[in-house]
Amino acid sequence: MIELELAKPGTPRVLSIYSFRFDEHLVPDLRRNTAPFVDGWLSWDDRSGRGPFTDELSRRWALLNAARDAGAQWVMLLDPDERIEKRVKRRYESLLASGANLVSFRLREMYSSRSYRVDGVWDQKRQGRLLNVQEALVRPPAAPGSLHVPWGSYLATPRLLDTDHNVYHLKQIDPQRRRGRARLYSQLDPQRRMQSIGYDYLADETGMQLRRVSRRHRFEPRHVDDGGLWMAPEVGDDSGSPR
Repeated sequence: MIELELAKPGTPRVLSIYSFRFDEHLVPDLRRNTAPFVDGWLSWDDRSGRGPFTDELSRRWALLNAARDAGAQWVMLLDPDERIEKRVKRRYESLLASGANLVSFRLREMYSSRSYRVDGVWDQKRQGRLLNVQEALVRPPAAPGSLHVPWGSYLATPRLLDTDHNVYHLKQIDPQRRRGRARLYSQLDPQRRMQSIGYDYLADETGMQLRRVSRRHRFEPRHVDDGGLWMAPEVGDDSGSPR
């Protein structure tokens, strides 16, 4: 279920870790995007999972421990539908040597292949995406209805470094996926235990303001959206192939 592929012989310093299911076809571009930053890829094949959402907490815990067992010091935490900006490479060594054990980035929700949303809550999103696995790790308790657990929750004593670099999330580009995400999370967390704001905002375009990805903050390879669903078909607008 977990597969390790190294880009070069020897003990890896930084590994990219991710799991894939309905978004398997996005993995090649994820690997191209992360190749300048990592020594290999550690993946969890979740295609045999049942239901629209499987146990993320256990998957992440297993991947973090597998990366540590492989000898990695750091892991890059990107999903198949995410990309990191190219400019990070210039500061990469200083980020890893900063004394932090978790490095955070601005999470940019793409609303087209070239633009991301910046109004309201959309401009405030930030997540830790580089984590030192050689420090003390803990398995977070599974809360009722738990969906996503922040990566920092797996560190016994997080020491956070915030950066002005971007990680881009591609799933919001297509309106069908926006509606699918809103329905899926509303079904999984109807009482909003995990997020008091709820999930309808994911499909709400009221007051939408977009900002084009600048050349300075660009990512590679460039994404060309295919209009697929990338999630369980039962939460989409049609019964087509899950993508």
